[in-house]
Amino acid sequence: MTDKDGNVMNATGSASNISIAAGDVNGYSHINKFGYSGADINGTATVWDGNAADAEYPYQAASTITATGASTDDDGKTIEIQGLNSSYVSTTETITVGGAASVSSFVRVFRARMVSSTNTVVISVIQSGHAVAKILAGNGQTLMAVYTIPAGKTGYLLKFQGSMDKSNVSVIFKLLSKPFSVSNGAFNIKGQWGTQGGNSVNYDYPVPLVFTEKTDIKVNVTNSATCGVGAIFDLILVDNA
Repeated sequence: MTDKDGNVMNATGSASNISIAAGDVNGYSHINKFGYSGADINGTATVWDGNAADAEYPYQAASTITATGASTDDDGKTIEIQGLNSSYVSTTETITVGGAASVSSFVRVFRARMVSSTNTVVISVIQSGHAVAKILAGNGQTLMAVYTIPAGKTGYLLKFQGSMDKSNVSVIFKLLSKPFSVSNGAFNIKGQWGTQGGNSVNYDYPVPLVFTEKTDIKVNVTNSATCGVGAIFDLILVDNA
């Protein structure tokens, strides 16, 4: 592995990861996805802010997006949308809450954050009539255990973590992926962990899981009783040759 100037670098362990985070390694980048349930879950749901209305994360066809507040209190504030355009290329655009639709046509939205100031009400990112991201009041950013590998890249998943906020509940965590398919395709399970008593799940992959370009990744949970749950996963993205 070499840096941007062609110098040979340490390619193992945390030393190489720091260089990737700093943007010093050509063709390599990192994304940390962290999610938490938007409402207490009792049953099966995707770990994202909007699961109170949509238990399963709703994947939509490419279209423009808008940002709408639960009231007009946050109208005029700016919000940054991170996702993929209709060609599955990484795209970032800043729009206004209560304002015009995005210029870009997004096929995936995997993160949104407030730019001008923190939101005081729930902000919904709307695509084709569906909320595809939500920023809960006061959070300033989404909490979505959902991601899609951009075109031209391969994702290597290094770590998974799951947690719950109650000690008297059992939780099953499922790491799911859906390879790209013109006909939509099906999600496949890539990892499953069960826990109870408030104990978290932590798993490091000594050999990373590999996800090809345009693959959708999400974390679903099934709870034995009502509780809030969180999930985190880390990916190294490598440019395809």
